Amino acid sequence: MEYIILILSLAGIVFGADFLVAGAVSVARRYHVSDFVIGAAIVGVGTSMPELVVSFLGAVNGNADVAIGNVVGSNIFNVLGILGLTALLFPVAIGKKELKFEIPLCIVVSVLLMVLALNFFNGSTAVIGRVDGIILLLLFVGFMWYSFARDRKSAVAVESAEEENSPLWLAVVKIVGGLALLITSCDFFVDNAVLIAKSFGVNDAFISLTLIACGTSLPELAASLAAAVKKNTALALGNIIGSNIFNITLILGLSSQVMPLNSAGITAVDYMVMIAAVLLTTIFGLRGKIGRMGGALMFLGFVAYNWYLVSNQIT
Repeated sequence: MEYIILILSLAGIVFGADFLVAGAVSVARRYHVSDFVIGAAIVGVGTSMPELVVSFLGAVNGNADVAIGNVVGSNIFNVLGILGLTALLFPVAIGKKELKFEIPLCIVVSVLLMVLALNFFNGSTAVIGRVDGIILLLLFVGFMWYSFARDRKSAVAVESAEEENSPLWLAVVKIVGGLALLITSCDFFVDNAVLIAKSFGVNDAFISLTLIACGTSLPELAASLAAAVKKNTALALGNIIGSNIFNITLILGLSSQVMPLNSAGITAVDYMVMIAAVLLTTIFGLRGKIGRMGGALMFLGFVAYNWYLVSNQIT
């Protein structure tokens, strides 16, 4: 029965995110927001809702390994798995603006998370407390403000008559309905994924870094591939980078307000792989795009990381 509920909840996550994103994009395009900002600030938030729900519930239930492991694992899957696969199928262009702000910010918050979680300052037990969470939340607010302020300044209009002419009430219904479906589906998904995994004797950190992280990143996968198919790689890239920034700043920032997050089960290797993934994006970005070869290398990196996790779990 757990397997059936797991499959149904995964379907609910995908459809819920699709409704939420469609409604958010419709509202955003009414006000002529650019594709990258739609991807980073609108779609990124929408597709990060499963991670938000899972990590928040993990914090509420006193399971910090799930809260932090879900974010770290999702960020790795987003860049190496999703962006790598997307580039393998459709080369992803990276603009100079993204190289100057969004991608460097993603690196900064990733490094900040590792510093806070591993507590490099005094070497004691790793804890992300409420003050740390407030710092992360302030970074989230600053990122959102700058994204929209820069977009208005550049006066980039996104033309989409179909989206702009759709009723506003329909967009609101999609947003509210999609969010409700996401929350409900994620709750069922986490409960049953943990039950199934624990029946095989695996620990919470492994569960959160793999099964839960990949499951909650399905909306990012669907949104990025759909955008790439429509030749809108700017939205796909914005979705991934935006989601990673939100996962760290918004999700862990909010979760740490519920209770301090102790992440003893997440190792330095996991954080370093998360940071290396974004650095790899920067290296490819210097050439103006992530081509098929780069996408293949990134996806192979994702496979190698999961092989490492499975090998450590078995041993």
